[in-house]
Amino acid sequence: MEIELSHRLSVLGHPQRLAVFRLLMRRYPGRVPAGEVASALDIKASTLSSYLAALVQAGLVSQTREGTFLHYQADMDGIRDTFGGLFLDCCRGRPDLCWPAQTPVPDQNADALGGACNVLFVCTGNSARSIFAECILRAEGGDRFNVFSAGTSPSPDVHPIALDVLKANGHVVDHLRPRTLQAFRGPEAPRFDFVFTVCDQAANEDCPVWEGQPVSAHWGLPDPVAAQGTEAEKALAFHQVYGALRRRISGFAALPIRQLSRTSLQNAVDEIGRDF
Repeated sequence: MEIELSHRLSVLGHPQRLAVFRLLMRRYPGRVPAGEVASALDIKASTLSSYLAALVQAGLVSQTREGTFLHYQADMDGIRDTFGGLFLDCCRGRPDLCWPAQTPVPDQNADALGGACNVLFVCTGNSARSIFAECILRAEGGDRFNVFSAGTSPSPDVHPIALDVLKANGHVVDHLRPRTLQAFRGPEAPRFDFVFTVCDQAANEDCPVWEGQPVSAHWGLPDPVAAQGTEAEKALAFHQVYGALRRRISGFAALPIRQLSRTSLQNAVDEIGRDF
């Protein structure tokens, strides 16, 4: 175990391999194409290939082939074994020093939240997808949720087609404007119970760690702003994304949040991202 553990820690000790590992952890349970990892981290394909090979060999990442492309996913069995072994080896089983190795992660019921849950949706521009998600959950969740959205690089305005789609579905749009993630940092910001990324680019970025460790998930969808073609084809792209988000958020709003443990909530929101 010592040789395997030291090898895994050595693999993670390289800054760029660690960056690849962190990106795949943020995208878990999704599988990410190698080309997308290379683009997100600005790493040459040949260099990335060696980094991924080292992570796979160390048992920290798994590789699958889909058609002609290789996809990569964080290997949670290997990761748990690595960090569990590290804590156990270092503290020799002393529960006051290394509870991760000896006891389960605290699994609190959502009742501990008290009142409405604070939910944040994140995408890059905050001009369509995260705005859609905010409006849909406001409408479907009622007073059970306080809902916000933000962008990692917010656009100047909400996209006009997005506004048309929202109005066509009965949403009030007068108050909507893109906001930066920085607006939700600091002592006056809400403490979030759930954080969802709804675009791959935002999930790939090294976003801040949120205070209180909210339940988080990646619900990536194509960017309708990037759609090409006629005006009708562009509008269709916005309607399709709105519909996909509505299905996911309807599933989320229907969860018996107060009756589920944190682990069950995490599994549920991950499943929503895969199935809807």
